[in-house]
Amino acid sequence: MRRSLLFKINQYLNLSYFISKRINRAQSGSFSAIIYKIAIASVGIGLGIMIISFLILGGFKKTIIEKNFSFSGHLNITKFTLGGGSYEEQPISKESAFFKNYRQYEFIDHLQVFSYKFGLLKTEEGVSGALLKGVGTDFDTTRFNKILVEGSFIKRNDSSYSTQVVISRMMSRKLRLQVGDEVVMYFIQKPPRPRKLLVSGIYDSGLEEFDDSFIIGDIAMIQRLNGWEQDQVGGFELFIKDFEQLAMAKETIDRDLDFDLYAHQITDQYVLIFDWLTLINRQVYLFIGLILFVACFNMASILLILIMERTQMIGVLKALGADNLQIRKLFIYNGVLIVLKGLLIGNILGIGLAFLQYQFKLIPLDFENYFMHYVPIEWNWGVIAALNVLTLVVVSAVLIIPSVIISRIQPIKSIRFD
Repeated sequence: MRRSLLFKINQYLNLSYFISKRINRAQSGSFSAIIYKIAIASVGIGLGIMIISFLILGGFKKTIIEKNFSFSGHLNITKFTLGGGSYEEQPISKESAFFKNYRQYEFIDHLQVFSYKFGLLKTEEGVSGALLKGVGTDFDTTRFNKILVEGSFIKRNDSSYSTQVVISRMMSRKLRLQVGDEVVMYFIQKPPRPRKLLVSGIYDSGLEEFDDSFIIGDIAMIQRLNGWEQDQVGGFELFIKDFEQLAMAKETIDRDLDFDLYAHQITDQYVLIFDWLTLINRQVYLFIGLILFVACFNMASILLILIMERTQMIGVLKALGADNLQIRKLFIYNGVLIVLKGLLIGNILGIGLAFLQYQFKLIPLDFENYFMHYVPIEWNWGVIAALNVLTLVVVSAVLIIPSVIISRIQPIKSIRFD
């Protein structure tokens, strides 16, 4: 009779959830109330730290990758030569089948031509080796302008080639050059051919691999120096719409390229930079694993304390006919409610702090070591939602473990428990 009555109450009123809510209201001012607040804070702080970590990681990756793409495409297509370490290219014609038909690939966002030529920059202050990257009218200045700190991008002449160049801040300091100054560049060929160049702008990427040697100029000047035709270039830089599809894009293009052309990925060209990003990625995932472990351990311990404090209540419920599953659900509901409140606080904490950093740049960085002036934030609502779901599922699943102890509590002993 008692079991039948409890079953009906449970069926219509959800007994476990009902008692769980009453426990939460009744524990105000008790020892368990303090534990309850600690549990909520533990989950909230953990989630907040995870959100901030991922948003900062995304900001780091985006900033570094964008700096790379200011100088190189996702894929670079050049003539295949035995001298793989040389920047002196064999020319490719823009009349090639790939260049004419590249729009047939849906994953391609933009394609532009380029060419490289070595030389020496000479001023009264000294001499510095430099690599002139010649670009055409199809060059995507939107990406490059993000690192342009002084002056303007090169302006081309319709009748001839432009002698304007953009140099790095590192070079400008080394050679004491400013916007509007002239500098002579001796191109390494037989015989060496000097050209007087005008500094139109100064960039600062923060990446020494680029800033130490790269200057940007007109590809028409390199064509003239090399004796190339107007349709001949050093290679094609290809940008794809989704960087995650880089490997697929390379595989697809490799199948369609002429036998003497070669496509190489930016991740292979600048291995050290992308390995550094991968290392940061692993550290963040390890950090998040530790945070989840601590949150799970705290919740399991807190649920055990709540069970021990309610031992007499458990005995009474068992004496009235409640089974172990019903009582376990009672405490699991209680734990899940703690997790949900913690998630709310964690989202407010994590998103709030990230917003303050995004808007006001409160935390600066050493530019020479981190390649940026402040901690970057990259908003990714999909990641934030995934972290919430992951925390809720993992921590709630762990609550099942301490609730097993309920099955070992005997009604007669627990009622007399003090």
